[in-house]
Amino acid sequence: MLKLPLESETSMNQKQSEDQKLTEETIVNKSGDDFITCIYVAKIGHFFHAITTTWSKNLTSHTLYIIVEHLTEETHFTCKIDLKSWQFWGKKGLKSFKVGGKRADIYWDLRSAKFSSRPEPVSDYYVALVSEGEMVLLLGDQNKEAFKRTKSRPTMLDAPLVHKKETVYARKCFCTRTMLGQGKKQHDITIEYVLSGPSDPAMRISVNGTEVIRITNLHWRFRGNETFFLDNLPVEIFWDVHDWLYSGPNSGPGSFIFKQGNEGSGKLQERYSDSAGYINDESSDLQSPCTEFCHFLSAWKIE
Repeated sequence: MLKLPLESETSMNQKQSEDQKLTEETIVNKSGDDFITCIYVAKIGHFFHAITTTWSKNLTSHTLYIIVEHLTEETHFTCKIDLKSWQFWGKKGLKSFKVGGKRADIYWDLRSAKFSSRPEPVSDYYVALVSEGEMVLLLGDQNKEAFKRTKSRPTMLDAPLVHKKETVYARKCFCTRTMLGQGKKQHDITIEYVLSGPSDPAMRISVNGTEVIRITNLHWRFRGNETFFLDNLPVEIFWDVHDWLYSGPNSGPGSFIFKQGNEGSGKLQERYSDSAGYINDESSDLQSPCTEFCHFLSAWKIE
């Protein structure tokens, strides 16, 4: 005979489950991990590879991860660079590995790097990936120093940025930079959560200081998408801010996607994995890299 739990036991089990969930959420949110992940598609040897860079920062660590992954084989190489190292020389280094049977080298110099509040450097640094004498990927603004040290030549095929994902924390105003418009230049994006009345939340999105979208009646339009034009090119914005309105403080982020291109959101979900951050398009032609760019933003609203 099955013994049904008493009401007090049921309440206790529910409370324990809620406490466990709350504890897990608190741990995740208190960790305060800021990260910026970018995925590039670069040609090394005769094959295209996904190169993932993640700048991660919290109270105890500041790290750069670089993953070089073959698009058709389950092989990858990971390089971890500690940016909080007390050893000055540790911020300049070289790591070599093989990918697709070809040797590749990662050079970096972050000794003079300048940072803002974000985990990614603002200036005075370089991170370079070199293979067969070609500069496959170059990050940072010290191009001259990077080419001199690596003794490499510019690649014939630039590595396009196809995916960017990051977290931001703020009370009402969330800021980021993304690569959109003609020539895919960097633009400043600001998302503001405002109250247009005593109980009428609204949201406005600005690009380079100019408002491009205003969403009123946010209680009813907490999910949606709209299109605006930047440099005469259409840019789609998808948003989901349900947790801002209907969940407790710090319980979940507002999610935003900035996408430039003519493909619909269905292909967007097929091509990108929002959780893992990897390119996932088995039907794509590996003779030419995907150049469609999407920016995923998780905006954590703090009290």
